[in-house]
Amino acid sequence: MKKVKAIAATCASAMVLGMFSTQATAAADVAADKKFVSAKNTHFMRQGQTYYIVGANFWYGAYLGKPDAATERARLHKELDNLKAMGVNNLRVLAVSEKTEMTSAVKPATTQAPGQYDENLLLGLDYLLAEIAKRDMTVVLYLNNFWQWSGGMTQYMNWFEGSKALDPNVTGDYEDFMFQTARFYQNKDAQKEYQNTIKKIVTRVNTITGQAYSNDASILSWQLANEPRPGNSKATAQEKTIYTAWVNDTAKYIHGLDKNHMVSSGSEGLMGSANDQQLYLDAHKSPYIDYMTYHLWPKNWSWFDSKKPVETWDGAMVKCKDYLNSHIDFAKKLHKPIVLEEFGMDRDGATFDVKATTHVRDRFYTEVFSLLYRRAKAGDAIAGFNFWAWNGSGRAGHADYWWKTGDDFLGDPPQEEQGLYGVFDSDVTTILLIKETAGKMHALQK
Repeated sequence: MKKVKAIAATCASAMVLGMFSTQATAAADVAADKKFVSAKNTHFMRQGQTYYIVGANFWYGAYLGKPDAATERARLHKELDNLKAMGVNNLRVLAVSEKTEMTSAVKPATTQAPGQYDENLLLGLDYLLAEIAKRDMTVVLYLNNFWQWSGGMTQYMNWFEGSKALDPNVTGDYEDFMFQTARFYQNKDAQKEYQNTIKKIVTRVNTITGQAYSNDASILSWQLANEPRPGNSKATAQEKTIYTAWVNDTAKYIHGLDKNHMVSSGSEGLMGSANDQQLYLDAHKSPYIDYMTYHLWPKNWSWFDSKKPVETWDGAMVKCKDYLNSHIDFAKKLHKPIVLEEFGMDRDGATFDVKATTHVRDRFYTEVFSLLYRRAKAGDAIAGFNFWAWNGSGRAGHADYWWKTGDDFLGDPPQEEQGLYGVFDSDVTTILLIKETAGKMHALQK
């Protein structure tokens, strides 16, 4: 009988210990989960607190991290330290580029040809992630590009259809470019290679930290692409259906590889959805898209003429505020967070000169920051912003302001004049505005 009691006691102890062990494991899992930024209702959460993005676009970060460019790594440290001092806690970065013959594209590229990758650039991404983690910042990594400046979807079509897409910077025909590029979504070979590249990046183990990307809490989300569009302004119902399915299926594929991180689309909002509200909502209803994105480009969209700032300001601001507010309301409707992950304005007089003043840009930033802060403070769905873009200590290398191989990397990509929208480290008034807004946004975290 004593033996039976002893066995029973031992079993009971084992059960209790097992229960405590299970509870401890569950608690550890919860603690681990809290390291990662997640979406809860209409906000981001991190380490048990609301998390607001005060971010910068820094697409070239991995290029500065390459091991064969010590001076670039020194610059990377400087840029990250300056951004951190400004209150920036998030960066939006290009994870992979494709080698292309198009003239307005960055060189070198991550993907030399299907299945062939430049390990130096991947090591650069490893280094960037390690340095971001040291500064307790987070990063959004986008895995493709609708535009030609990094090769992007167009280069996939060049590879798998044998086409030679014309550079729209040369032809000026963006409508045809968008129509041709959108074929990417339904080309089976292109999609297979795209998924192979996604897997290559998402399942990579960082050579510096030894940590799998999927376990790196400094990654806020994976993003399908920079500004994916269903086609041009005349996109058909069929093209829209194909696009929506691509968003859902690709996001699902990424979640299948990585259970820890969020996935976002990279959409511009209505302007990237053929001005079709239902298309924008349908693409973001997917359970595999964790939060919504939108961009704001009043000059690019012909709302504002920077050569006639006084005459066009008021009308542009009405449209900008309506665009900002309507997208925050869309997010409320879908009960998801939303990030304004691109917005910008050029320098006074529409010049690219680093010495030019930025009064109009500062006024634009003030309007954007004020609206976003007001709605965030009210508890609305806005989860933060990323300004476009950080030029930092980089400078244009030529009198015509166009980028050439070997020049400094700037936030203005090679398809644009160097100095068009980027914020330099000498733009003191703009930096002070960002820093002031960062303080206010961070104070909302609780």
